[in-house]
Amino acid sequence: MVTIVMERIGRLFISLQQIRQVPQMLAAAAPSMPSTLRDTEVPYVMRERYICTGYRPLHQNWRYYFLSLFQCHNETINVWTHLLAFFVVLAKLREISETVDFLTDRHSWPLLILVVSSLIYSGCSAAAHLLGGKSWLCHHGFFFLDYVGVGQYQYGSAVVHFYYAVDEGMHRYVGGVFMSVATLLSCISCLGCCYKKQRSHRPPIWVSKMCQMVPLILAFFWDSSPVNKKLLAWSSKDPVMVYYLGQVVLFLSCAFFFAVPLPQYCFPRRCDFMGHSHQIFHVLISCCSLCQIHTYQLEYVLRWDLYSRVHASSDAALFVRLYVFTLAACSLIAAAMFIKLKQDCERRVKFD
Repeated sequence: MVTIVMERIGRLFISLQQIRQVPQMLAAAAPSMPSTLRDTEVPYVMRERYICTGYRPLHQNWRYYFLSLFQCHNETINVWTHLLAFFVVLAKLREISETVDFLTDRHSWPLLILVVSSLIYSGCSAAAHLLGGKSWLCHHGFFFLDYVGVGQYQYGSAVVHFYYAVDEGMHRYVGGVFMSVATLLSCISCLGCCYKKQRSHRPPIWVSKMCQMVPLILAFFWDSSPVNKKLLAWSSKDPVMVYYLGQVVLFLSCAFFFAVPLPQYCFPRRCDFMGHSHQIFHVLISCCSLCQIHTYQLEYVLRWDLYSRVHASSDAALFVRLYVFTLAACSLIAAAMFIKLKQDCERRVKFD
């Protein structure tokens, strides 16, 4: 009996020793992650204004940048906000598809464009912030991809504004050109963002900044004009009005935090890892996208009599083709800018 008890105590002791070794085994299995760097240790183009620490080292293997999703650095929140937004929008698409027949109902296609464009821009943004730290060239390449997401999402917003929010009077004046202009502005916005990123380290900086901001501002006023007109004719009887107001307020808040480096300017070094303006921008733009999707999910149901009368049966198919064109054009713009940038870089290395 004593022998049996001693054997069991011995086994228990061995089991406890093995359990205590688990953390050491996990630490040994996990790759060592290099510590983050100061802003002076990375290229100028990869720095954020008033963000002094938390930058990942360059020229590591790809595995490091993928695993940095679980490391604390100044891009962690940027990646996770849009990664989570991607899955929330995906869940929203599944919910909508349970009641909307996207295959046969052409009037639902603009709503589908908005959802797909939201998925693409959030995915592109997450990839850019996660993988853009590998090198100077990769940084530009992935953020050019991010700007493709921006351009096509801009079109996605415009098409639902025009299709579901426009009234008959406005449609008579701009119906023939509205989406063509929106397509052009989306492509110009992508080009302006890529140009700004390419020349962000060359003076005068305000020139490249204006090339980015002017197309975005023009696109906002043009694309949201049906919504703005709707808000000016505010009706408390319309249950969707509060959602229109919400998406406009959220978008203007996004623009503010995108352009102004608050709160990191007021609290230097305290917002390096969490709480800086670009992270707030990510949260707000994700909320704006979800608000837009919910708004036009309601309008798809409530305004069927109006938009089915205003828009011809072939309009939705045309807008889908324009969306594909916009996505392709923005991709070609980004690819051309990246090839030119790479050639310039190789030329400088050759002469140096």
